[in-house]
Amino acid sequence: QVQLVESGGGLVQTGGSLRLSCAASGGSFSTYAVGWFRQAPGKEREFVAGISWGGVKAPYRDSVKGRATISKDNAKNTVYLQVNSLKPEDTAVYFCAAKLYGVGRTSAASYDYWGQGTQVTVSS
Repeated sequence: QVQLVESGGGLVQTGGSLRLSCAASGGSFSTYAVGWFRQAPGKEREFVAGISWGGVKAPYRDSVKGRATISKDNAKNTVYLQVNSLKPEDTAVYFCAAKLYGVGRTSAASYDYWGQGTQVTVSS
């Protein structure tokens, strides 16, 4: 039973950067796929980036391709999402999710464990 905690969100200006962290306890990211999702007010939860248990990255969401990078630090049992050149449309609550031996699928329904979310607000 893995527990996930996101951190690193905040208020940034357009063009700035953030590195979000997803720290796991009760399990190792070496055996879990991890996905990053976001949800803005009044909108559905959407996939941003993902990485399989074997370290294979899923295709990034088109709107963040070239700006976002997902990575993991096995020693710290933490997965990161670096987003550069932030835009107001990136404003959302960002969630990380995990699935044992998963493949980093883009469907939120395919993940078993979720963090509480961290707010990212990009001002224009």
